[in-house]
Amino acid sequence: MNQEFCLEKYIRSEANFGGIVGRSSALRQVLRLVEMVAASDATVLLLGETGTGKELIARAIHERSRRQKEAFLTLNCAAIPSSLFESELFGHERGAFTGAYMQKVGRLELADRGTMFLDEVGDMPLEVQPKLLRTLQERAYERVGSSRTKKVDVRLVAATNRDLEEMMAERQFRSDLYYRLNVFPIRIPPLRERREDISLLAQHFTQKYARMMGKRVDGVPATTIQKLERWSWPGNVRELENLVERSVILTNGNTLAVSLPEKGNGAIDAAEVVGNFEEQERIVSTLKQTKGRVSGPNGAASRLGVKRSTLLDRMKKLGIDAREVRSDFMYS
Repeated sequence: MNQEFCLEKYIRSEANFGGIVGRSSALRQVLRLVEMVAASDATVLLLGETGTGKELIARAIHERSRRQKEAFLTLNCAAIPSSLFESELFGHERGAFTGAYMQKVGRLELADRGTMFLDEVGDMPLEVQPKLLRTLQERAYERVGSSRTKKVDVRLVAATNRDLEEMMAERQFRSDLYYRLNVFPIRIPPLRERREDISLLAQHFTQKYARMMGKRVDGVPATTIQKLERWSWPGNVRELENLVERSVILTNGNTLAVSLPEKGNGAIDAAEVVGNFEEQERIVSTLKQTKGRVSGPNGAASRLGVKRSTLLDRMKKLGIDAREVRSDFMYS
């Protein structure tokens, strides 16, 4: 009943905040700030580690603003070469530079009256920063190769996983732009600070990928959830999502089978996870043949050619319970 209540609560949260899953106090505080700032046109700076869901928060701000019916455009500052960044942001005129065979409309112009999300803003080229500052202050800009000033009405949400204050001290980021962006900062907590959300996220991603792959995966065992909650998750929600997607691909039964590496203090290595899965499948298959019997002449250890103690150790590390295999509770 408690599990069903939690699931219902997360579904309500997801419906209210478009894909943002969780009930932790840390996440609720972020969502309260989103509600407070969304109604204004204030510039928002989202701070947090990679994989914490900064774009989802930016979309939530847009969807609660008066601009919700207008465009929401994203520009990843780390993904655009420095030589093309100004053109991508402001657009260019035909013949403005070599290769500019036609006029290009920039992202700012496309986002007019809507919201512009600048992801990884700490990677923005230094030479473009004063031009963006001027746009924010005067709501005006020029396309590359044009002397005509164009007006624009855009609400800006920026995000970064870098320390902008440290970058300012090293003259890698302009202080005037930082203070213009830092009107309403929101820190997105890493997954290790909201462990009570891991269960809901695991259920959410399991249902999502099982549906996409046409599989029936009914749930995630409590022992698996406990393991997930003990993991450090340096890659945050994105790392958890990737693990669950791989697990759904590899799961043959109706219950999600997750195999985590033995060390819990680093990023998950996909090859190690798949290798653990293959070993888990081999042991479970053998235990099914022996009806859960581990030792003895016809036991699983004998069939696998290993000592009983070795097999029990591997079963413990891979989260395999011979009693559950025997009852087909987890591995049907």
